Amino acid sequence: MTFIPKPHEIYKHFKGNLYQVVTIAEHSETGEQLVIYQALYGDFKTYARPLAMFTGEVDRQRYPEVTQRFRFELQGAEADRQAHEADAVSGTQTAAVQTKTAKMPSTASQPAAAQATPIVAQNIAAQATATAAQTIIAPVSPAEDEEPALDPLVLEFLDADSYEEKLNILAGLHHRITNEMITTMAISCDIEVNDGEPEERYEELKNCLLTMEKFECNRLR
Repeated sequence: MTFIPKPHEIYKHFKGNLYQVVTIAEHSETGEQLVIYQALYGDFKTYARPLAMFTGEVDRQRYPEVTQRFRFELQGAEADRQAHEADAVSGTQTAAVQTKTAKMPSTASQPAAAQATPIVAQNIAAQATATAAQTIIAPVSPAEDEEPALDPLVLEFLDADSYEEKLNILAGLHHRITNEMITTMAISCDIEVNDGEPEERYEELKNCLLTMEKFECNRLR
């Protein structure tokens, strides 16, 4: 079983932008699992991407400078869950392949053409799968390339483990905060902030976080 993103989880694309998972859907024709996710920037567009492509690792040949392991990396307190589950799946698959290889009879006496047939079939299947995946995800690629990355302090806000820390980061953003930043931070905390001027929305978000901080402190006592 592969790693499955959960609704409301926030993921950072390896190019810097943040997205929130809405749900996991199933293609009505093929049965393929799709991740439905929403951008936490710009027009907050919603996208669909095959599960395998969403949870896959960054192509190191195309992006050798990228340090992030996964194409979309889980953020927040449960960030380690992604790597842990992905490594568990990888280990299981490796063990299965080794077991299958050990049980296979020797092919030394078989004709070369017969030995090559499975490899050719695998290559054809892999090429077909890659082509199909590229066709499906093509519409979302330009948006990811063109949209600017989020402010580093907003990323720190999303990674913060406590409401006290989030409030400190929010205060640091006060002098240059935008409505887009406020919306992104509010969504990440499941807070609904009314439309209006940035200063009004900033105060509303701050007050909500202060209330949540009080509940957090009482729970820890």
